[in-house]
Amino acid sequence: MKKIIFLGILFLSVSSYSQKIKSEKTAEVTTYYFIRHAEKDRSNPSENNPHLMQKGLNRAENWSKILRNIKFDAVYSTDFHRTIETAQPTANKNNLEVVIYDPSGPDAINGFLKATKYKTVLVVGHSNTTPAFVNAVIGQKKYEDIDDNNNGNLYIVTIIGNKIIDQVLTIN
Repeated sequence: MKKIIFLGILFLSVSSYSQKIKSEKTAEVTTYYFIRHAEKDRSNPSENNPHLMQKGLNRAENWSKILRNIKFDAVYSTDFHRTIETAQPTANKNNLEVVIYDPSGPDAINGFLKATKYKTVLVVGHSNTTPAFVNAVIGQKKYEDIDDNNNGNLYIVTIIGNKIIDQVLTIN
């Protein structure tokens, strides 16, 4: 009987310890979801800060549905109407404010990585800044600028310790 009690206590101790290790390991994961802004209003070619057209507003809402099962810690956007409007539905569903970032700032990548370490983050950018920012995060020039007619790329970057896993999906 003493052996059974001892084995039971040992099992509970090992189980508790392995759960602690497992939770510590999952806490060290950083995941980024990068998307380009949705379809912008192109009716005025001289407008450099257009809003989204209805198709873009619908896509922004669809992104929030596609990403609905992901609990975001932060939602980042460049300071343009089209990117903020793309980010807003997902930020709203996660009760978050959209954080404005400058992808070309002097310490953009290092400050961003430090501020978002061990978090799950959505980043909304542009056809050129999104792949460039992904490349900076993964530390290699892997992704080219997004075609101007493509608003459906989803780049997912997961960092676990020193290991970086990246992929791109196209969702239209």
